[in-house]
Amino acid sequence: MARQHLMRHEGVSLCWDNLVPMLGYFGPQGTFTHQALLSLNIDEELQPFRSVGATLDAVREGKIRAGLVPIENSVEGGVSATIDNLAQDDLLQIRAEVLLPVSFGLYVRPGTSLADIRRIITHPHAAAQVRGWIADHCPQATVTEQGSTAAAAAEVAKEDSAYDGAICAPVAGELYGLVSVASDIADNAEAVTRFILVSKPFPPAPPSGHDKTSVVVHHKADHPGTLMETLQQFALRGVNLCRIESRPEKDRMGNYYFSIDALGSIRERRMQEALTGLHRTCREVTFLGSYPRADEVPQEIERSTTDRAFAAADAWLARILG
Repeated sequence: MARQHLMRHEGVSLCWDNLVPMLGYFGPQGTFTHQALLSLNIDEELQPFRSVGATLDAVREGKIRAGLVPIENSVEGGVSATIDNLAQDDLLQIRAEVLLPVSFGLYVRPGTSLADIRRIITHPHAAAQVRGWIADHCPQATVTEQGSTAAAAAEVAKEDSAYDGAICAPVAGELYGLVSVASDIADNAEAVTRFILVSKPFPPAPPSGHDKTSVVVHHKADHPGTLMETLQQFALRGVNLCRIESRPEKDRMGNYYFSIDALGSIRERRMQEALTGLHRTCREVTFLGSYPRADEVPQEIERSTTDRAFAAADAWLARILG
């Protein structure tokens, strides 16, 4: 029998066959994804990958047991590379999520001052979140948006770099021997990025009382009320949604699928009823997992949609049918 690996994070236990002694993440070292994975306190080898797609493909191919990738930012919204990749097939499932407060710093080579900075490099999402600060404190600087925040730090660390500063996480600045000339420079101090730990499919765990369920929904055809029909499947069962995004099917203009996070577990009757309703009415439904919320906020369930209420309704109908 394969040895079992147990990981704990904020009261959540994750157990799977230890077939591959490695976890992966969207790298390189020093990215916010790397920092989020380190927060799980996992004592084993961590493998960075060059992109979200490469990370998730490594999970599909069995090269790593699970991979951590970003899926949502409270300022910039959903991460399309992750959402679209998960929608490709049903070979991946979300095991857990991590919430990481976004803390950007402006890092430079030793000896460089704030007034010396003329060219800054960072990731596009980071640039969007510090635009106001840069305009106020470095109006003389131009900002190049490319790669990752960790790659930006690595670029600035080069002696012959064309860039004077990198906007990145503290872990990246320290990793590449840079020094901070400004910290906590995000325009929104409350910004948070959400990451998901993805593995191959597995049996969903019992409800924790503070779960999310993620699905991808493809409609049969576009017609008036299509989205409303999808939302009704959840609303009629008392299932609240915490995220819904439309993404292009990429076959023609105006054709979209929906990526949805709903509050509750597939082990609960109300969620089962909602998802089977979607399966009956939609062209395709991909189940992406039921997993505990990272913030552990308990779910309030209406009395009429509890498992007990469904069981009572089943018993009533059984008496009628004899």
